[in-house]
This record gives sequence, structure tokens and C-alpha cells, in this order.
Amino acid sequence: MPDDAFPPGFFDRADASDDAVFYVPNRFVTHIDDTAIAAVGLLYEELGLDGDVLDLMSSWVSHFSHTPRNLVVLGMNAEELAANPQAASWCTRDLNVHPTLPFDDASFDAVTCCVSVDYLTRPLKVFREVVRVLRPGAPFVITFSNRWFPTKAIRAWLTTDDHGHLAIVRSYFAHTPGFDPPEHALRTPVGSRTDPLYAMWARRSVVFG
Repeated sequence: MPDDAFPPGFFDRADASDDAVFYVPNRFVTHIDDTAIAAVGLLYEELGLDGDVLDLMSSWVSHFSHTPRNLVVLGMNAEELAANPQAASWCTRDLNVHPTLPFDDASFDAVTCCVSVDYLTRPLKVFREVVRVLRPGAPFVITFSNRWFPTKAIRAWLTTDDHGHLAIVRSYFAHTPGFDPPEHALRTPVGSRTDPLYAMWARRSVVFG
């Protein structure tokens, strides 16, 4: 199913200008609060993310409570990526322009994407690349909250609620051959005053490819 099979306007954004320009200013800030950040790290720990790990759409912080042996970070701002203390290496890439990953097949034990999936305008191409670079049985872990840059998030994300966001991410997994059925969870307490932290993850099928 190609990305253009979604309804017209699904991936439209209020600001359709070059993302490279938007991400030029350094933003050495966190986009979720401390409790949500801790929830990301705990999830990664529970899932046993270690070894060769790729953090997509990353920045100066990757939220691992224990740094993987070899963390590769990929994002838009070179200075932010270079400042990431957990990264063993980094590269810049605009996945909305070049939705391919510059890595060999079966290179990673896990891929993560934290609070950024809502900005993808060609998600199925990116998800297919993630399948390609994952080793059999390795997970793709996506986390998100209710914070985003509204001018850069896709229209479908802006026009639905948390349950709709889960449905959007589930549809990306469902339409990408090579993933097992995804799991999901709310990782912060229901009704708490913290930023909600939702997670969805799926493993590369052992029998795929």
C-alpha cells in the first residue's frame, strides 16, 4: 500500500516549506516532561534494547536509561546530534525527502522513534526501510505524547485524539510487510498530570525476507 493510498490531505501540513530550514535553529530542549522521559527509558529497558540500535528522527537526547552498546542517531540538526552523549555515531537525513536509510540490511537489533512519528509524510516508505535494516525478531519502538510542532505535524494527527494516533501508527505497521502484529500501551499513569506517553512496537518477522 503506497503512502498516497491514504485519504487526500492525510499528510498535508500547515507549513509545507523545507523542513531543513525549520530545523536549522538549535533546540536543546526536551519535548516531553521528566516523567514521560523516564517512561521511555523504562520501556526501552523492559524491551531489552541493546546492541546495535538506531534512533530515528533523533536529537541531542535519546532517553535510554542504559546506553546501548552501539547507538546510531539520525536526525535533522547536526549540532544537536553531535551533542547526544549516548550516540556512538550520527548522521543527518530528512526522511520526508529521502525516506531511505543509509545502512546495510539487517544492521540493527532495534530501531526507535521518540515523539516524531507525527511528522512523517512518507511513513510507509520509512517503515519498509526499518524492516530492511532490522535483524529478524528485532523491534521497532515508537513513542509519542500530546506535544508536537503543530505546523509540521500531518493533518491526520492534528485532527484526531490519542486513540486516533494509535490507529494511525497501527495502520503504518499493518501496511508494512515484515512486521509481526504490534503491541501498544499507555506508559504513564491514567489521569496523572504528566505528559501522556503512548508506545507502540512490533518486531520484524523471523520468517520475512
